[in-house]
Amino acid sequence: MRFISTRAPGGAGTAGAAETIRQGLAPDGGLYVPETFPRLPEEWIFAEMPYAQRAARVLSLFFSELGELEPVTREAYARFDDPACPAPLVREPEGWHTLELFHGPTRAFKDMALQVLPDLMLRACEAEGKVCILTATSGDTGKAALEGFAGRGGTFVIVFYPKDGTSSIQERQMTTQQGDNVGVCAVEGNFDDAQTGVKRLFSDKAFREAVARRGYSLSAANSINIGRLAPQIAYYVHAYAEMVRLGEVKPGGEVNFCVPTGNFGNILAGLYARKMGLPVKRLICASNRNRVLTDVLTTGRYSLEREFYLTHSPSMDILVSSNFERAIHLMGGSDGSLTRSLMENLNHDRSFVLPESVISTFREYFSAYTCDDTETLNEIQESYNASGRLFDPHTAVARKCLRDHQNKTGDAAPAIVLATADPFKFPEAMLRALGKEASPGADSLRALSEATGHPISEQLRRVMELPVRFDRTVKPDAMGAAALGFLKD
Repeated sequence: MRFISTRAPGGAGTAGAAETIRQGLAPDGGLYVPETFPRLPEEWIFAEMPYAQRAARVLSLFFSELGELEPVTREAYARFDDPACPAPLVREPEGWHTLELFHGPTRAFKDMALQVLPDLMLRACEAEGKVCILTATSGDTGKAALEGFAGRGGTFVIVFYPKDGTSSIQERQMTTQQGDNVGVCAVEGNFDDAQTGVKRLFSDKAFREAVARRGYSLSAANSINIGRLAPQIAYYVHAYAEMVRLGEVKPGGEVNFCVPTGNFGNILAGLYARKMGLPVKRLICASNRNRVLTDVLTTGRYSLEREFYLTHSPSMDILVSSNFERAIHLMGGSDGSLTRSLMENLNHDRSFVLPESVISTFREYFSAYTCDDTETLNEIQESYNASGRLFDPHTAVARKCLRDHQNKTGDAAPAIVLATADPFKFPEAMLRALGKEASPGADSLRALSEATGHPISEQLRRVMELPVRFDRTVKPDAMGAAALGFLKD
C-alpha cells in the first residue's frame, strides 16, 4: 500500500507505510491518505473470528510491509476487559445497538487504536533510532497515547492539553502518568490552540533540528497519523460482523452508524470502512454546541468565525477538525489542489465553502445533527431513569442525534451508536444530569457510584491514588520550549 498527501497536486508523490507512520504529517503539511482503497474480502466481514484476528486482517490491507500484525493486535487487546471481544455490542430498549469502545486501560475509545500504534511505530522506526511522539489532546487521546507508549524503549511521548478544557478525571489521568519517557503540559487556550501549536512545531525546521540534536525524530499519535486512524476501521467491521452474528441484519444488509465526533477521525474511519465495501447506509455525525461539523455538512460552509463553547462533552469542543481534510480529499475526487486551496482559505480567511459537487457527495454519505448541553443532560437522565444505563456525555449526544435522525427521516435501518467513553470519566456532568451535587475528582467518582450503584473501574480508581507529576501550563508560543525541556530532562 502506498500513501499520498491530501495536498499533493494530482496525487503526486507517494510514501510507504513505514515512512507514513514515522512522519505522521506529510512534508507539505497535508495528511497521508491511501492512494487507493483496498477491498474487504466478504469472509473477513461475515466470518466469526476473535477481534484481534479481524483487526490484524484489516490492518494488513494498509501496512503489509510491517510484517505479521496479529501478534501486535493480540498484545494490544490483551489489556482490555475481554481480550476476545474488546468492543461489545449491546442492544438497547430503543431497538438500536451500542458499540462500547471504552473497555481498555484508559476507559476511552482511543485505546482501540492507541494500544496498537506503539508497536506499529516501533516497526516503522526500526532503522531510524529514537522517536519523539508529539500530540495535542481534547481529553482522551492524551492519556491513551501516554498509556500506550509509557515504558517503550526508543520513544518519548509529549502531550499538550487545553487547561480547563478537559474533565477533572481526564486531566488527572494525564498529569499522574508514570514512566520515564513521558511529558505532559497544559496550554492556555482551547484544544484548537494546542492542536495548532503542535502542527506548527511539525512544520518548524528549527524545532525539528533541535529534536534531532537530542537524538529523536518527530512523529504524531493523534489521528493525523494514519497509523492511529487505520485501527479504528476495524471496529466498524467488527460491529457489522456482530450484527450479522446476532441476526440483527442479513449479510449484505445496510446499517447506520451514529458517531459523536469533534476532530472527525472516529467517523472518518467509518467512511473508510464503507469505501472498502462495508455495507454502511448513513454515517450520522453527532456534534455538541460547537457545531462546526453540522454546519459544514448541511450548508457546505466551514467557518471559524464563531463563539467557542466549553461543554459537558469536552472531547468534542473543537472547531478545527483536522480529519475533515481527509474527507474533503476523498469527496473531492482526490484532487490535492482543491484540498490545499480550501485549507489555505481556512488558514488565512478562517473559512471556506465547499464546491456544490463536493457537498452533494458528502450528503450521499453523511447526515448531521447537534445536541446542546441541556439536551445532553436530559438524555443522560432519561436513559438512566428508563433502563438504568449510564452513558457519558459524548455518547448521550450521539443518542439524541440518532433519535433526531430517525424522527426526521423515518429511517428504519438498523443503527449502531458508538459509545466513546466510560461515564465515570465525566462524573461532574453525570451527577448534574442526575440532579446530584458534584465536586471535582474522587469525591464525584464516589458520589456517582453511590447514586447509581455502578462500580468505578479499577483503572480510574488507581488514577485517583497517584501523585500529580506534571503541573506546568504554558502559552501556545512556548510549546516548543516546553517540549524540548522534556527531552532535555
